[in-house]
Amino acid sequence: MRIKIFAFLGLVSVSLWNCGHQSDKKTITNEDKLTTQQLDGTISLRLANADYYKDVTDPSNNTAEWKVVISKTGEYKVWLSSATKDTINLNYSTTVKVNLPDSQLSVVPVCDKIIHNSQEVSSPYFRADSFMGSFYVAEPGEYNIQIINEKVIPEESADQISSYSDNSRMMAVILSPMTN
Repeated sequence: MRIKIFAFLGLVSVSLWNCGHQSDKKTITNEDKLTTQQLDGTISLRLANADYYKDVTDPSNNTAEWKVVISKTGEYKVWLSSATKDTINLNYSTTVKVNLPDSQLSVVPVCDKIIHNSQEVSSPYFRADSFMGSFYVAEPGEYNIQIINEKVIPEESADQISSYSDNSRMMAVILSPMTN
């Protein structure tokens, strides 16, 4: 009887190990961090602080996710911040999707604002902010915010990926409250 139990447990262990190693998908998780609003209501979500889901078979499904505490209700403008060498074309080949529960924005980013002398980037890069749209937050609470695109790449992995564009890279998502 013992031999049957050990054989069964061994078979289950090998099966579970194989399932875990055959996946094309990889998750890179940081500590469970909560991002909170700044005093002016702005929420700055840097890719370096996100949890990542990397889709090896379809990089356009790469996902960054943040847990955010939103304490102020209302409408928020959503901006995508990129580092770019080309202020005319950000070189996003697919749409960028930004998800807040029950809401999604889907936009191909363009240069709406160029920030000269930004401390977030160094020469030869410029910071380019792209307006993505807006979200309405009806009640305060904890939310998961996601961004999905092939340019969602952890900084430590960027040098290892051949398709990573040297001309532009995604840096952050910024939610800023709309004023009346």
